[in-house]
Amino acid sequence: MSANVVLMDPAALADFLADAVREYKACTPELPPRSWAVLLGRFTDDAMQVERVGFATNIRETDDSVLQEFNATIIPRFGACYANGRRGYWCEPRELLRITTEAEAQGLEVLGSIHLHPDWHRIGPPHERGLRVSQEPTPMDRHLFQGSGWPLNMILYLERREGGLYHSLGAWAPPSDAEPDAACRALTIRLRTPEAGLG
Repeated sequence: MSANVVLMDPAALADFLADAVREYKACTPELPPRSWAVLLGRFTDDAMQVERVGFATNIRETDDSVLQEFNATIIPRFGACYANGRRGYWCEPRELLRITTEAEAQGLEVLGSIHLHPDWHRIGPPHERGLRVSQEPTPMDRHLFQGSGWPLNMILYLERREGGLYHSLGAWAPPSDAEPDAACRALTIRLRTPEAGLG
């Protein structure tokens, strides 16, 4: 039975949120923010419990096979914007193996990944201001989610409003192999509630 619920203490994403905010504040219209991490945790009877994140090196701009994949498949299918090496994330395989091995030694599993979507319609280049993203997957996200096969794919949407930064989260199961262009199935996120001081 596939899990439809994600259980999480908000503190489990603290390191990722800090990285996403750093990226967001440093970005320019030519250099989009990018933040990506592996989600580590446990499967329970009917849920996935996220306990922490793991970071790995991005080889999107440096590995020849990744560059070839983007040139041959990604850019023709999803658009010229992906020619910008700052678009997309490709985890270094040896580091993913290290993260997986260390997690298993601690009784944890790789559940999936999380990445950042910014309010690009406000901060992107003028010719891309019509592109509105959110915590929902883009066609490119659906492609990558299906390729990874991970059961949990989270997107943190970050936007500036009223002088402050705000975020929302989405959690998604990948499209099925039978229907690769189908929508991702939304998963329910349940955040741990502090009980101290509650009646």
